[in-house]
Amino acid sequence: MGWSADARLAATPEEAWYLNTAFTPGLQLGTVYDDPTTPVMVTGIEELTRIRVPSGRIVVDAPFHDAEIWEYERGEPTQPPRELVQQVRPGTYPVELAWTAGPYEFFGEQFDGVACAATRLVISDDAVAGWEMGLAVGDDMDRLPPGEQFRFFSDANVGCFADASAWTTLAAPFRTFVDGRPVERDTQMLSDGCERLSDDTLGADLVTFTAESGGVVWLGRTATGDVACIAVTSGMPGAKA
Repeated sequence: MGWSADARLAATPEEAWYLNTAFTPGLQLGTVYDDPTTPVMVTGIEELTRIRVPSGRIVVDAPFHDAEIWEYERGEPTQPPRELVQQVRPGTYPVELAWTAGPYEFFGEQFDGVACAATRLVISDDAVAGWEMGLAVGDDMDRLPPGEQFRFFSDANVGCFADASAWTTLAAPFRTFVDGRPVERDTQMLSDGCERLSDDTLGADLVTFTAESGGVVWLGRTATGDVACIAVTSGMPGAKA
């Protein structure tokens, strides 16, 4: 028998449609807000960078949280990151962005409406047969209210993928503050303001991406149940074409 998702974790048909469409260039993902006559089209998939995950353990979380600034400055412990229960083979994997465009007018000025619809960590090139919500260590399905989803939150609208075993080192530059303000960090700037921080001693990386207020983590599984990708969305906007 093939893989079937846990009913409590499985994406709804609408969520699965959004995820599948977002990663298929040329399809319509929805329409421009307040303008049902203008489509939002998936224009392409961009490989942002590649990330080293030597432990096979993955964190998907915000690299820092404003509410913990004082703990950072005093060197006090903060909340552990959202490490996924699902592990992958240790290795190096592409991080990809799904781009959309939906032109619109605002106060007489024209905009191209280019946006990132979703971000994914590609584990294999195998086809995704289904999607399910990715649980983090400590998530308890029995305590999740009906209709709610586990997600990470971000004060700065930024999420990241990182190797869990190297998290303390990789996240430190994002969590170094002086008088409540972040200090300059030595990172590689990528497209759309994303950053990549590397530690060659540990052979591990942290890559940031845009995530408005945080996001839901989705596991794209193959017909045999293997993880093909780990995707993040900040919501499911737009209407079906």
